Amino acid sequence: MSTIKEISESQEIIKNNQDYTLFSWSKQKGATPIAVKHAQGVYLYDYNDKRILDFSSGLMNVNIGHGDQRITDAVVKQMQEVAYVTPSCVTKVRGELGKKLAEICPGDLNKAFFTLCGATSIENAIKLARLYTGRHKIITRYQSYHGSTMGAISASGDPRRLPVDAQQSPNFVHFDLPYLYRWEYGEENLLKESVAQLERIIAYEGPGSIAAILLEGESGSSGCLQYPKGFLKAVREICNRHGILLIMDEVMSGFGRTGKWFGFQNHDIVPDMICMAKGLTCGYLPFGCLMVSDKIASKYDDTVLSIGLTYSAHPVSCAAALATINIYEEDGLIENTVAMGKYMEQQAAEMMKKHPSIGNFRNTGLLGCFELVKNRTTKEPMAPFNAKPDEMEVMNKVAAKLKELGLYTFVRWSYVFVAPPLCINKEQIDEGLAIISEAIKIADEYVE
Repeated sequence: MSTIKEISESQEIIKNNQDYTLFSWSKQKGATPIAVKHAQGVYLYDYNDKRILDFSSGLMNVNIGHGDQRITDAVVKQMQEVAYVTPSCVTKVRGELGKKLAEICPGDLNKAFFTLCGATSIENAIKLARLYTGRHKIITRYQSYHGSTMGAISASGDPRRLPVDAQQSPNFVHFDLPYLYRWEYGEENLLKESVAQLERIIAYEGPGSIAAILLEGESGSSGCLQYPKGFLKAVREICNRHGILLIMDEVMSGFGRTGKWFGFQNHDIVPDMICMAKGLTCGYLPFGCLMVSDKIASKYDDTVLSIGLTYSAHPVSCAAALATINIYEEDGLIENTVAMGKYMEQQAAEMMKKHPSIGNFRNTGLLGCFELVKNRTTKEPMAPFNAKPDEMEVMNKVAAKLKELGLYTFVRWSYVFVAPPLCINKEQIDEGLAIISEAIKIADEYVE
């Protein structure tokens, strides 16, 4: 039982944060954050000793789980040796990490430019694509998210870019990509129309002006919207034909999250650049990486590479990343993701039989979500795309029940996400899905 002192401490912590800090993607009044005291494995613990199952791995980034002291040890050791050097100097750990990344990346993706986060990986990929090709346009997908910096948010097809739309960066072109659950014309026509639409846009924009196509390895916060089978292979062929670079955003879908090192490996392609972050250090330290092909990198053997960051290749973050990659391998986390992903899908299929509000469950590895609907026949969503606050009444009730029952996960519009740490086991999946099942009963009451 929590003491009055602990409750008071929790309230003071929350108040200090509300009074002196700003919260992302949120109105500032009325927020009810969790004050996390410590975390271990798949669980968070608050100051009232309440255990909370983290079913979205923080922000789909704590892939190895919380509180792994192997990362702490690696970070402390590196800080005791050297905490920072300028990017023009080198450290042992920088080279070791680059070599390790070259080993796990396919094809000739052998050169790493280290960044600070996902958005800075995207920004530098965009810059490098334009520098390398001498072209200026970047094609991206509606219903995608690439980061919150000005270039990355302009590249995104996410409504979070709309408040800054007037200030957006130029030369980003978006295309729509249907997904099977809401496609009415037969799966056999989905790939054909999707590819034809992309080719029309490239023709309209002029292929000679397009530097790159930027896509997520697997869709994440937009609703785990799976690619039509064969789509990424077709995109790779289109890029080859027109001299367009293919950049894969693996910030969320990378490092085992989809049952492969990278999401695009589920589609049997090799891109020209890979943007990484999140699972690279699993949030233990901020860090990112832009992995570049030898073909692109070789252009800069005798030409200045005009990108740079003060904290590029930060040795302490490099140490955290190298230790993290070793944990994926030592603990068999990618293999566990495949097994637990299959189990998650089996259990979700059983849940669909009990809950009429579950219209669809989409999942790759351990990156999935339930899409809730008011009517399975019409597929009317429980909350529309980019829902206004008054349109979120039902889903807000669902989210509140999840929190009350001790589960932390990402609820957006009509989606309830399931993306737990890759170290999760069957019993913990059952625990999480039981809580989700209880919360979804609220949505069931609104089914027509």
